Amino acid sequence: MARRTEAYPNNAPGPFFVDRTCIDCGTCYQFAPDTFADGGAHAYVHTQPMDEARGLRAAMALVACPVGSIGSDEKGHLQAAARAFPHPLTEDVYFSGYTSEKSYGAWSYFIRRPRGNVLMDSPRAAEPLMKNLEALGGVSMLVLSHQDDVADHAAFRQRFGCERVMHRGDGLTGLERLVDGDEPIALDEDLLLIPTPGHTAGSVCLLYRDCLFTGDHLWWNPEKRRLSASRTYNWHSWEQQLASLEKLLAYDFSRVLPGHGYLHKAQSPEAMRADLERAIRALRAS
Repeated sequence: MARRTEAYPNNAPGPFFVDRTCIDCGTCYQFAPDTFADGGAHAYVHTQPMDEARGLRAAMALVACPVGSIGSDEKGHLQAAARAFPHPLTEDVYFSGYTSEKSYGAWSYFIRRPRGNVLMDSPRAAEPLMKNLEALGGVSMLVLSHQDDVADHAAFRQRFGCERVMHRGDGLTGLERLVDGDEPIALDEDLLLIPTPGHTAGSVCLLYRDCLFTGDHLWWNPEKRRLSASRTYNWHSWEQQLASLEKLLAYDFSRVLPGHGYLHKAQSPEAMRADLERAIRALRAS
């Protein structure tokens, strides 16, 4: 629980604050940018919420924080915020919220589909989220993008009996399905698993309709105003990661939904392909 006595001095005066336990995962200022901002090595409150909608959004960021570093002197929105996840991003794709310290605050996504709901990476196994997922039909499959973002996968398996899918290159013991190789694998008629080794040996992306879930493989960098990837936080092979980015040019998608970094929506698959080509050129030149 965040403590007012440990709050950063650059928080704007008012009920919401960020304290010194912040790990700068980015969740709060990506989800509620009207209230929170990146202070370099930590988040902070740049503007206190001035209406109900912004107040609820800030409270949802508080709930989503993986380390409890956001506090509020006003408790009015907190119960509603705790019940507000998963939060819809499209008609059938949701942000799970409740990020986990075990995955450094990586985002998990919930896909609601008639043929069985899917979690992309594991959020924190918080009871309000579990209950809401049950109300939405449960979870039949949990796809794990790589070894960093598995969080509470075992708790979701125990609660929902979901099949956990992961590449053998990063494979955890005891999972229901480990896949092999570098070729795409159809998990269902609308779910394509794309091996994208590089960040880790077994990193994968998941393509669902126009959405590409990328784990730590690819994200939007608002400062550079382009798609990007991290050479600094590459745990396996940078050259392989660049080659895996090039492989994605063969697929049609208009949304990138990463574990870390900002989401990105292009006007069309063609526009996204141009964005990706521009990113690859810049990354190869750097």
